[in-house]
Amino acid sequence: MQRRTFLIGAGNACLLGAAGFTASRLHRAVETTPEIAYPGMREGHALRDGKALPPPRGEQRVGVAILGSGVAGMACAWALARAGRRDFVVLQGPEYGGNATAANLAAPGDDVLACPLGAHYLPLPSTESTHVRSLLADVGLLLDGEHDPASYYDEAALLHAPKERLLRAGRWESDLLPSQGLPPEALQQQRRFFAEVAALRVQRGRDGRRLFAIPIALSSAEAEWRALDRETFAHWLDRRGYTAPSLRWYLDYCCRDDYGASTHTVSAWAGLHYFASRDGKAANAAGDAVLTWPGGLSELIARMRAATTRRLGHERWLQPGFAARVADRAGGVDIVRVRHDGGALATDTIRARHAVSAMPLHVLARIWPGLAGSGYDAATHASPHAAWLVSNFLVDGYARELPGEALAWDNVVYGGRGLGYVVSTHQMLRVAPTARTVLSAYQSLDRMSPQQARAWLMRATPEALREEAASDLLQAYGDQLWRRTKRLSITVRGHAMAVPAPGYLDNAGLAALRAMDGPVRIAHADLSGYSIFEEAAWWGVRAAEGLA
Repeated sequence: MQRRTFLIGAGNACLLGAAGFTASRLHRAVETTPEIAYPGMREGHALRDGKALPPPRGEQRVGVAILGSGVAGMACAWALARAGRRDFVVLQGPEYGGNATAANLAAPGDDVLACPLGAHYLPLPSTESTHVRSLLADVGLLLDGEHDPASYYDEAALLHAPKERLLRAGRWESDLLPSQGLPPEALQQQRRFFAEVAALRVQRGRDGRRLFAIPIALSSAEAEWRALDRETFAHWLDRRGYTAPSLRWYLDYCCRDDYGASTHTVSAWAGLHYFASRDGKAANAAGDAVLTWPGGLSELIARMRAATTRRLGHERWLQPGFAARVADRAGGVDIVRVRHDGGALATDTIRARHAVSAMPLHVLARIWPGLAGSGYDAATHASPHAAWLVSNFLVDGYARELPGEALAWDNVVYGGRGLGYVVSTHQMLRVAPTARTVLSAYQSLDRMSPQQARAWLMRATPEALREEAASDLLQAYGDQLWRRTKRLSITVRGHAMAVPAPGYLDNAGLAALRAMDGPVRIAHADLSGYSIFEEAAWWGVRAAEGLA
């Protein structure tokens, strides 16, 4: 029996028993034909393959050219404008907003519903993330107490209840950490692990810094603790006697969700950092609250854009196109920019005193020869990058649920192939439920190596991608999923995020790039060895401070 057929059958069996469905079917559900996007792939492969470009026509002179409009690039522009700089431009790149972009879905005659195509939430800023609190205050989301231990945030942006639930043994449980019906030893291990993490959260090294901080550049440099980066998180858990299957599943899930890889791949330092680094507080929410919007972190991209435009008085600073070549010259940098002009490609030259690369390092390595002399060797120092799918299901109404907890913002299947699904309309303030909603499903594809995952994505049929995208939702809803789905949009991200494998903390190549202060500066979460909003924004703001 095929896995998809089994999952559909299993899902329906649960629904029949729990929800009183009749055994008869009037017709077979029709699986929706997916719309598939591969953002940046065409451009990236053209750079990789050295495709010929038309000769540049035209020239633009600027003080700073920021290459990329993801979180790092937009944070750099925001910080430059805030410091009074006006002589900069941002090249949008192949995808405006990068991994923080969004889409609008609708069926004919429907309201348009926003949904994320990448990152979808931001935890409360932790102690060291002063750059994030400054940003949130400037764009109107942190309303009071920017410098207080507990700030006051916009209530509309704080995640509404219910926050999360877990599907296990045919029933929805509250919280993602399994707890119901577990043996005493498993519960004892859970308590012991979280007590250990709580102690690490407040512990400081001899240099006075917290052991685990966000951004990681502000973490303690004490060798005893950084030695945890020499082993995998799974090995550390084994050594500490954390063997309970329920706990190990949960820790695997958390690492897959934030790092795109399991505890068997992720550094022990990174695994502990996930739990011990966050200590954010809010005057009007619990410490584990997050900020989120129907379109995910695209809201923060939009607010940084608006704040920058407000200060400059125009929006000419944000320009179409992507950098195809970067060349050092006396007194600055020349950038060949590629744009789509009608149905053809056009190029021009941007002559800048400084360039800030807010693009992934594997892309920069293709277009800037100077990277080879920076101390960074892509063959030696490049981090593995996880491949992801982000899939948005536009569905009619709300499917009948299995027993247990009600529909939450984040819905996860115990042992599922994916990372669960988010309800994009959860944050919409309405008296009655929306007529339709968007379920955003996430897959990290970590059961394969990153190289194998990218190879699979290149040859996967639309049907295979659809099966992968629907794997968790089919366990929750069975054939209801296809009976209700009106559109399915799948976004394929072959190099979604850097994976913090053992050795990433002391990566000499990344250290060399972090110390660069020449005409080309680097501002990307790749410098941190993993990808979250706070790290990307940190490097964007740092680059701006070095140029202000």
